[in-house]
Amino acid sequence: MKRHLLLLPVIYFLTCSANQQPDAPSGLMVEFIREPENVKILDLKPEFSWVVPQESKKQTSFQILVASTKENIEKNAGDIWDSRKIMSSSSSEVEYGGNKLSPGTTYYWKVRIWNDRQRPTGYSEIQHFKTGDPESYSTTGNRFCITLSEPVKLLKTGKNHYFADFGKDAFGTLVLELNPVTEDTVIVHLGEKTDELNHIDREPGGSIRYHRVLLPVKPGKTQYDLQLAADKRNTGPAAIHLPDSLGVITPFRYCELENCNSELIPQNIHRKTLNYFFNDNTSSFTSSDTLLNKIWDLCKYSIKATSFTGIYVDGDRERIPYEADAYINQMGHYYTDREYSMARMTNEYFIKHPTWPTEWILHTIPMFYYDFMYTGNIESASNYYEELKHKTLISLAREDGLISSKNCTAEIMKSLGFSNAKDVLKDIVDWPSAQKDTGWKLSNINGERDGYEMVDINTVVNSFYFHSLEMMSLLSGYLGKTSDSVFYRKEALKVRTAFNKIFLDKSTGIYTDGEYSEHSSLHANMMALAFGLVPEEDKKSVIDFIKSRGMVCSVYGSQYLLEGLYGAGEADYALSLLTATNDRSWWNMIRSGSTITMEAWDMKYKPNSDWNHAWGAAPANIIPRFMWGITPAVPGYAKAVIKPQLSSLKYSKISVPTIRGNIEAEFKEEGSSKSYSVDIPANMECDFILININDRPVSHNGKRITMEKDTIALNPGPNKIIIN
Repeated sequence: MKRHLLLLPVIYFLTCSANQQPDAPSGLMVEFIREPENVKILDLKPEFSWVVPQESKKQTSFQILVASTKENIEKNAGDIWDSRKIMSSSSSEVEYGGNKLSPGTTYYWKVRIWNDRQRPTGYSEIQHFKTGDPESYSTTGNRFCITLSEPVKLLKTGKNHYFADFGKDAFGTLVLELNPVTEDTVIVHLGEKTDELNHIDREPGGSIRYHRVLLPVKPGKTQYDLQLAADKRNTGPAAIHLPDSLGVITPFRYCELENCNSELIPQNIHRKTLNYFFNDNTSSFTSSDTLLNKIWDLCKYSIKATSFTGIYVDGDRERIPYEADAYINQMGHYYTDREYSMARMTNEYFIKHPTWPTEWILHTIPMFYYDFMYTGNIESASNYYEELKHKTLISLAREDGLISSKNCTAEIMKSLGFSNAKDVLKDIVDWPSAQKDTGWKLSNINGERDGYEMVDINTVVNSFYFHSLEMMSLLSGYLGKTSDSVFYRKEALKVRTAFNKIFLDKSTGIYTDGEYSEHSSLHANMMALAFGLVPEEDKKSVIDFIKSRGMVCSVYGSQYLLEGLYGAGEADYALSLLTATNDRSWWNMIRSGSTITMEAWDMKYKPNSDWNHAWGAAPANIIPRFMWGITPAVPGYAKAVIKPQLSSLKYSKISVPTIRGNIEAEFKEEGSSKSYSVDIPANMECDFILININDRPVSHNGKRITMEKDTIALNPGPNKIIIN
């Protein structure tokens, strides 16, 4: 055989290549869950997803096998469901097509596809899942993960006194291994912040966490799990409660032990951390700006660290879901992990658990819309469609289409999901409000509203209302409800007309805060810009005004400020805000010592702020979604768009998870030449949009192209775009 190989190497390898079966699909998911064997699948007609192998380029057909035993699936016997060969390019959210599955039963499945040359691949690895026992429609939640980690630094700072630093803040509790020689009490301090003496700050201020716990120890007992007292504020009726089996947890980075007569090494002290299933390696970002890289890391970690309830909450102070917080969480989660169940569960939670701000209600439709766009699965929107109609707040509209929360009635509140007769809608614009309203001594007495004049018919509320109508029109269309789609589109156009007639001051070219208001704020103008309400002839004056105001909004408001700036092509100014080093910046959070994004830019802007609030993590989605411009063009990423606006960056590399696999991209600027290397997952189309190239020569994969338009159609696999 060796002699034949030596004599006929070319013939041997050509024959082997011709007969070799293409790579099999990978990245299997059931109901958005990547490791379904650890959860109970609640949909008895579940959806399957997989990643098409890169060498296949495009899927032309697929076959799914579902079996009752591992032995059957290993023999390629789909005794529960054999889809046979289905001619389809669908590789995500493919609904189970057999007889309804039985509750409480384990099933095994795998898939193979036919590639762009109509050749079948091998079958994927086998995945198994167990069904639950749902009473009705229900989204499957992913599992909680508990991690034991040693401190990155452990110091003996005095007699029987230790200081431990776990490197980053996280939600959990403490596990100790001690060898006490007598009965005694160890004093345990847990905290998020240190003081000037490198001790845990016993009075950190605001809602920054500190705990002092007395831990009785005795000879013969070596293992100790710290028991924390529940906080009344974050375990109230509106809070998301953790399962009793998980115990009470708190966010902390540092630990001090006093009166500890055991000699400790790092292996004796562990933080037991809780978070929702998260794969740290799914996404990445780096660039030539080291500050921007640190901000990305901060915000990505914030999405993971604050996921400990399985539903997006405001932070540790209340542990209550709020729609605005959830939107920033949701979008950040899509870009940091291939995970969709937590966003969907949160969205559905809000159907019956809305919160009081008018604009927060108006986040609901966009969140359902983006759930569909990023997953390709419309079940959730379909199931809650009638409730979503109410969430548009169209019942508050007057004849010209504009809305006011003052028009709300008890009947409307009930239709929105409120159960307390005393609940009322209130406009929020941003938070906190002015010093006179909060009673706090704020560094900025106007709060985070830039002096916004709170009138009945206001600009910010109606910006969100217009956006909600547009999203509802799109959702209705995808659901096949054509008449509804046309209706909501007409209502949106009516709102746009009235909006610009009443709120846009033509003498200045900028927006006032509302009807009869003579004040113009950042918020009125940035929201109008973010949602595409500004007429073309007024964009310059609106943008100039926005740029004159700086970051006079909260960490929440920064989401829409940056959305508006990137949407208007103002990448240079947007990057300057992202990388600012003043006290209204993400760098200030890092400089303050927080490793999870803060609730406010600085404690002086919101005295009761916490250090674990993911509504401050806007860059987790802004960087990949707007700076790199990576978004789904059609539901489920069957087609993507990449529209980079990298401003002054000389280098950047990014990996963005999608339900069809990761989009990988790299940018380099060398002299007058700019190059993009972009790797598109198989079974995905992609438009790459170049802006401001000014007739410079462009090549794609080594071939000079004529840029009659600004768009290049990329192929699955590696693409090289060079601008000389």
